[in-house]
Amino acid sequence: MKDFQGKLYLIPTRLGDNPPLEVLPLSIKKVIENLDDYIVENEKTARRFIKRISPKKAQSSLKINVLNKFTEASEIPSFLNACVEGRSIGILSEAGCPGVADPGAEIVKMAHERHIKVIPLVGPSSILLALMSSGMNGQNFAFTGYLPIDHSERKSTLKKLERHSFETQQSQIFIETPYRNNKMLEDICQALHPNTRVCIAADITLPTEFIKTQSVSDWKSTKIDLHKRPTIFIIQKD
Repeated sequence: MKDFQGKLYLIPTRLGDNPPLEVLPLSIKKVIENLDDYIVENEKTARRFIKRISPKKAQSSLKINVLNKFTEASEIPSFLNACVEGRSIGILSEAGCPGVADPGAEIVKMAHERHIKVIPLVGPSSILLALMSSGMNGQNFAFTGYLPIDHSERKSTLKKLERHSFETQQSQIFIETPYRNNKMLEDICQALHPNTRVCIAADITLPTEFIKTQSVSDWKSTKIDLHKRPTIFIIQKD
């Protein structure tokens, strides 16, 4: 096995536009100040984040590869070339932790295959923060990601998750595109049993943070606007 000098750092970012060091440890700043090579979802927001963390860092020194749904699969292996050449690389997600509900997982997989050391750094994960604050089962849980867009398929999936939660006592975590959050809550209220518990965690770590767990029947009479607010949904049927 070849001993690579370069390492792959998984660098968490903010979940919103609050000052970085309010929610990120100083170790993030130290790593960013020492790295010039990055793999990011969006170059513009990544550069802005790096500048907020390390204002004196020269933007011209940054070497950035973009990894998102438009990236050609044939390009991705070359993104780790800096590690092979002895330089370390940082992966930046758009929000939260790289590799979790994030395309960076593909890079991490390749790094392991090429015996490149992977170093995860501490930072906010909306999924774990929501689960921590939900009062639901933190010993047994599953993250499903996005549910189907089709109305009938989504209701069917919600019922399936509810049934699995009841049978296994497993918390079921999922997300929605922010502009469809209100519709998701409507579907939850229509599809699930009145006693099923639902946690809604929106704008986590931001001044507008909202986290509440209550029954489906209580949510039916609760007025809340989740439109365009990053939100985690968790359900559990006891």
